[in-house]
Amino acid sequence: MTIRPTLSRTALLGSVLLAGLAGQATAQEAAPPRPAPAQAEPSSRLSDEKLKAFAVAYLKVDKVRQDYTARIGGTKDQTARQSLKTEANQKMIEAVETAPDMSLEEYKTIITAAQADPAVAQKVQNNLRSAAPAAN
Repeated sequence: MTIRPTLSRTALLGSVLLAGLAGQATAQEAAPPRPAPAQAEPSSRLSDEKLKAFAVAYLKVDKVRQDYTARIGGTKDQTARQSLKTEANQKMIEAVETAPDMSLEEYKTIITAAQADPAVAQKVQNNLRSAAPAAN
């Protein structure tokens, strides 16, 4: 697996997909209102353990993204494409929620922090490099 030099494009795609579907799931389940979208967390509040857990979850999400990108790209029918996108969103959320020591909210918080703080982004990249061999 190749680690990308930056998180921005894939992380943004993943966070947008996750945020969109999480919002849909919340509305469909009539769950209590959720707090405002994740704000950038100061890097000092993000533990090394959480950043390691994030890396594991991120690699799971990225695998789902890669699998579904190929499937969606090979589908001509717009209805089928939309169905695959919805399925991909659900699988990405499941990937985060089943990752050890990581919640969807924590995942979104860390993505936001990594996009806002180069020091957090660097820590995430380091953890991705370390976690990548274990994910294969």
